[in-house]
Amino acid sequence: MNSNFDPNSEEFPQAESTNLSGDEIALEENSVAPPKENNPNYQQLLGEKEQQIASLQSQVEERTSQYLRIVADFDNFRKRSQKEKEELDQLIKGNTITELLPIVDNFERARSQLKPQTEAEMSIHKSYQSVYKQLVDGLKRLGVAPMRPEGQEFNPSLHEAVMRSPSVEPEGTILEELVRGYFLGDRILRHAMVKVAAPMENELNSEENSPLPEES
Repeated sequence: MNSNFDPNSEEFPQAESTNLSGDEIALEENSVAPPKENNPNYQQLLGEKEQQIASLQSQVEERTSQYLRIVADFDNFRKRSQKEKEELDQLIKGNTITELLPIVDNFERARSQLKPQTEAEMSIHKSYQSVYKQLVDGLKRLGVAPMRPEGQEFNPSLHEAVMRSPSVEPEGTILEELVRGYFLGDRILRHAMVKVAAPMENELNSEENSPLPEES
């Protein structure tokens, strides 16, 4: 062992000594920053942030509600426009077909009244009947259908009574369709002009001559 070892030599520097007293050391240990919750500035800042968040949430809810209303309004507008377009198409179609119905009536009158006798007349008859068939087939493709009310009970919403005839049929029964009525889908295109049954004359006379009920 080296007997010349000097503990104060520069090879072994001594630890620096602090000049702090015990009270100063205790004060330094206790000088930790106070909790944020107890900081007035922190509480104020937190309150402001919470207000901003609440305001943003309110704006998001308002924008979402506006968006949903716009979507609903647009959907209703689309449906309403589609319905109006369909109704307009049906109206135009109905008005156009109504103008063609008198032509169909004339074809039907000719078919029922004309009785071809010669071969030439039969040839003409077949020619215009072919045109009539094409016209009727075209109307069917457009959704037109005849009413054919014979034997049914008179319905003022569908039929127009232009004649009454005594009949054994129940009163109000349609005896004959004088001018054909037509439907266009579910819509009435033209009311049918009909002849309806009226009571027989002997039934009317028996009702007139029947004794009045005795007064009690």
